[in-house]
Amino acid sequence: MRIDLHTHSTASDGTDSPAELVRNAGAAGLDVVGLTDHDTSRGYAEAIDALPAGLTLVTGAEMSCRIDGVSMHMLAYLFDPEEPALLAERELVRDDRVPRARAMVARLQELGVPVTWEQVARIAGEGSVGRPHVATALVELGVVPTVNDAFTVDWLADGGRAHVAKHETAPFEAIRLVKAAGGVTVFAHPGASKRGRTVPESAIAEMAAAGLDGIEVDHMDHDDETRVRLRGLAKELGLLVTGSSDYHGSRKSVQLGEYTTDPEVYGEITRRATGAFPVPGAGGV
Repeated sequence: MRIDLHTHSTASDGTDSPAELVRNAGAAGLDVVGLTDHDTSRGYAEAIDALPAGLTLVTGAEMSCRIDGVSMHMLAYLFDPEEPALLAERELVRDDRVPRARAMVARLQELGVPVTWEQVARIAGEGSVGRPHVATALVELGVVPTVNDAFTVDWLADGGRAHVAKHETAPFEAIRLVKAAGGVTVFAHPGASKRGRTVPESAIAEMAAAGLDGIEVDHMDHDDETRVRLRGLAKELGLLVTGSSDYHGSRKSVQLGEYTTDPEVYGEITRRATGAFPVPGAGGV
């Protein structure tokens, strides 16, 4: 089985619609794909309607979190999307995205970049606006060559000249909320140091004690040394190890299925979840 548990659609900051994403996942030879848009479950219905035969969909979301001043992302899988407390927290984070993006545009203008809110809003479309949309605007203007090049201290990385903080959930609260909604939690790309400061291992141990299920190890932002270190940490803490593409369509170079999760780990995730269940493809529409 080929299992990719971390992808994004136009419901947040990917370039494939949810329907296109699942069709592309099937064409890429995946058996299971996780739809984990930022702080939203809006893409579920469209993805399910288009799900091709032979492909199973794992519903999820990538939650924006912060601990001791460090931003981090928490992947939440197979939770009840209508559970009131978790829904309210996701909406709180989502509602902060527009004023934050507007503030980043204003900072870029102060730095002499001719970006406009209308340009960023056009790029975001119906998705949850975020830094990748602002980064895409910088690429369009020729300020940086790629989206990844916008995530530096010169521009949009944490602490960067145009960075603006947003509402982010404490990871322990995210774990509690997701668990209460019947879901499973995995710390996304914990060693992605190119994005800025990373969470120390001592904090990951505290999250494990609070109920964290796993950490994402095989990811494009982790070099071989980081993967070895994280695997050792996961074994020490009794955490599941996942691998995922973090696919964003044409916004990033990584392809669907470039990094995958072991079938036994996927099985354990589905066994732990009680809020929702994987959806098998019925041929799509």
